[in-house]
Amino acid sequence: MGAGPEPAEERCDASEGRLYLDYNATTPLAPEVAWAVRDAMRQAWGNPSSAHPAGRKAKELIGSARESLARMVGGRPEDIVFTSGGTEANNMVIHTACRHYRQSQARPGDSWGMPHVVTSGVEHDSIRLPLEQLGKDGLAEATFVAVSPQSGRAEVDDILAAIRPTTCLVSIMLANNETGVIMPVTELSQRVQALNQRRVAEGLPRILVHTDAAQMIGKGCVDVQELGVDYLTIVGHKFYGPRIGALYVRGPGTTTPLHPMLFGGGQERSFRPGTENTPMIAGLGQAAELVSKNWEAYEAHMRGVRDYLEARLEASFGKQRIHFNSHFTGSKCLCNTSNFSILGPGLQGQRVLSRCKTLLASVGAACHSEKGDRPSSILLSSGIPYDVAQNALRLSVGRDTTRADIDLVVQDLVQAVAQLDQDQAP
Repeated sequence: MGAGPEPAEERCDASEGRLYLDYNATTPLAPEVAWAVRDAMRQAWGNPSSAHPAGRKAKELIGSARESLARMVGGRPEDIVFTSGGTEANNMVIHTACRHYRQSQARPGDSWGMPHVVTSGVEHDSIRLPLEQLGKDGLAEATFVAVSPQSGRAEVDDILAAIRPTTCLVSIMLANNETGVIMPVTELSQRVQALNQRRVAEGLPRILVHTDAAQMIGKGCVDVQELGVDYLTIVGHKFYGPRIGALYVRGPGTTTPLHPMLFGGGQERSFRPGTENTPMIAGLGQAAELVSKNWEAYEAHMRGVRDYLEARLEASFGKQRIHFNSHFTGSKCLCNTSNFSILGPGLQGQRVLSRCKTLLASVGAACHSEKGDRPSSILLSSGIPYDVAQNALRLSVGRDTTRADIDLVVQDLVQAVAQLDQDQAP
C-alpha cells in the first residue's frame, strides 16, 4: 500500500534475503520523506532565525511541516512543538505538569502537597522512568495502574480511582507497543474533564491529560478533538518519518501550560530552544502528509495482512499450539500487530528467532531486547502466564508487507520450531 517506488527494499534486506516484520520498533523512511529530507539539506540549509532569503526559506519549510502535523492530528499549527523525539516530548509533559502544579498554589506558603501523577503499568520507559526518578528524588509521586487481565486495557474506573487531591497529570498511551491494545483515552478525557469542573469548585488543581500516540499514528484515526487530550506525543520514526518528534499541546502557554526543559535562543517560541533541524522537520512534515492522505488505506491493508498472518499461524501450528497474546475480549487492537506464543518447551521467543533464516522480528519492545529469555513485563502485567509470555513473539507488519511475505515468514517459523523440537527430543 506504500506509495514508494521501492517497496521490496522497505520490507526486505536484499543482501541477506531477510523479511522485516518489526515495524512497531521502527519504520524505514518513505521514499517521499527521504526526498524531502534531501531537498531540505540542499536547498533550505539557512538558519531559520536569519532574516535573509536562505533563512526565510528554512523558516517557511518548518512552518509548512508544522501545518502538516497539525492537520494529521486535528489540531492547529500553533499547537505543535518540535522535539528530538518521543522521549523528550514525554519528559516535557511530566516536567510541565509538576512545575505547573507547584506554581498554581494560591499564595506563597500554601501547599497542596507533592504533585501526583497517574499512569498505567504498561507505559513506555520514557514515561515510567522519569516518574520513578522524580519519586526517588522526593519531587513527585506516581501511581501505576495495572491493566485488566480481561481486557488488556487500563480501565477508566481504575484510573479515576487512583486520582488524589494532589493529582496533576494522567498519562495513558493510546496503544500499547507490545500487545497493540488500544486504550480508552477518549472516555478517560471526558471523565477527567467532568472531574476537573468539580475540582475547580473545591480549590483543587486541574488534572492535565496526556497520551503517547507513538504507535497509533499511521495505523488508525488520531484526532485530538475526539480524544480531548491536553497533550499528545508524536514520534516520526513510527510512521515512516525521521527520528525526531513533536508534542501537540492544546494552546501551549495559554489554554494548557508548557514549561521548557532547555533554555537558549528562543526557537519554538522558547518552549524548545535550539537551532531547528530543518531537514528532519521537513521529512516529518512529509510523513504527516502521507498519513493524512492515506491512513485509511494503510490501516485496511495492514489489518488484512495481519489477519492473514494469524490465520496462517493457526493453520500451520494448530489452534492448540498458538496463543494470541494480543487478543482480549472486547478490546480493539492495532491493525498491524500480532503478539503470539508458540506453545511448548524450549520455544522461548529469542530461541525461535535465532533459528529463523528469513524473519526479522522481536519478542517485544526494542528497548528491552537485551533481557534475553525473561518474559515481557508488559505481557505479565496483562495477565499472560509466565510460561506463555516466555515464548512470545511480536510481529508487526508494514505498509508494503504482502501475503507472499507472510507465507515465507510462517514457513520460516515452522522450520525454526521443527529444529528446536528436534533438540528437545530424547
